[in-house]
Amino acid sequence: MLYAILAEESADGLARRAAARERHLARVRALLSEGRLVFAGPHPKIDSPDPGTAGFDGSLIIAEFESLEAAEQWVAEDPYTVEGVFAGVRIKPVLQVLP
Repeated sequence: MLYAILAEESADGLARRAAARERHLARVRALLSEGRLVFAGPHPKIDSPDPGTAGFDGSLIIAEFESLEAAEQWVAEDPYTVEGVFAGVRIKPVLQVLP
């Protein structure tokens, strides 16, 4: 089933992001190579593709997992969670209608 991972950024998330980014992206790329990733990306704090020092307000990942528990485990082990980039995460099942 598909799950939407809705993450909120911590107050110092921008500073923490740089240290954990490559490890986080490696895990997301693994989902992509397994054909399980639908979408992944951050929410800029400002209406710009390059928010600069304004930073991000969180992230969204939509991917296929075996279960809600498997999605929760993936998030718990992700460097952005471990390194404190994310202040909180909601995981919700989602049904893809389009495309």
